[in-house]
Amino acid sequence: MSRPFILGLTGSIGMGKSTTARMFAEAGIPVWDADATVHDLYGPSGAAVAAIGAAFPGTVSDGAVDRARLRQAIRADDTALPRLEAIVHPLTSAARQAFIAAHAQDDIVVLDIPLLFETGADALCDAVLVVSAPPEVQRARVLERGTMTGAELDLILSRQMSDADKRARAHHVIETRTLAETRTAVHRLIDEIRSRHA
Repeated sequence: MSRPFILGLTGSIGMGKSTTARMFAEAGIPVWDADATVHDLYGPSGAAVAAIGAAFPGTVSDGAVDRARLRQAIRADDTALPRLEAIVHPLTSAARQAFIAAHAQDDIVVLDIPLLFETGADALCDAVLVVSAPPEVQRARVLERGTMTGAELDLILSRQMSDADKRARAHHVIETRTLAETRTAVHRLIDEIRSRHA
């Protein structure tokens, strides 16, 4: 049975992962977005809502998971995160497998997964692409969004695998300094994968 070449896409916060994923989609490559899948699972009538509500009382309102309340519950209890992951990971995995099956006739699919290495999802991929940028560019991009402070960014980065470690484990690295350079690199990689795996 034929199946597509599976390219894992990851990168730390502010590295341009979402922009790069959009460029693959614009080039006609199906992209599975892990964050969007979790958003759907947590949303109204989402598949994870009932189980999360049962495991974490008070975290569901209007038929959807209240992320702020869920974060509070996780912060207050050291056992909470593994329990949450036990609910969400199987649902996410099933959604990912369904996406791959639905695109069995495509030659390439991209799995956009922020914590690709941390969750072991790289084992599912034929190759991994890490997007990267210099630390000062990364910091400027994140702080320009106005959604977090420098201290909050530092905390997130301290909990994630370092950019250097991700680059070392990647099959491909794209520097996302400019949109034009990134788009050129994306198209070059698509051509390379197609020429090798045609």
